[in-house]
Amino acid sequence: MIRHADIGRDELRVLIECGAITLAGNGRLKIYGLLTCTSGKRMKPENRVFFKSEKEALQAGFRPCGHCMRRAYTQWRDTSGFPDTRSL
Repeated sequence: MIRHADIGRDELRVLIECGAITLAGNGRLKIYGLLTCTSGKRMKPENRVFFKSEKEALQAGFRPCGHCMRRAYTQWRDTSGFPDTRSL
């Protein structure tokens, strides 16, 4: 996991281009998603973290984003015992 506040703009670009970063997450909310996610782009840089893989994000205790990673989120919700609040 790499914190956005710990790296510069140019270094971040290089890490994304070489594939060392493939996902971004919100460190406070413990949610990760695609770099292109509109929800993720709105978060404050001091809360943003980056991951190389889904495995790394899950091991860090993050859950998939319900917007950009719908399938992974649904699977996580169904296996984690997280309640389905859509029917409330």
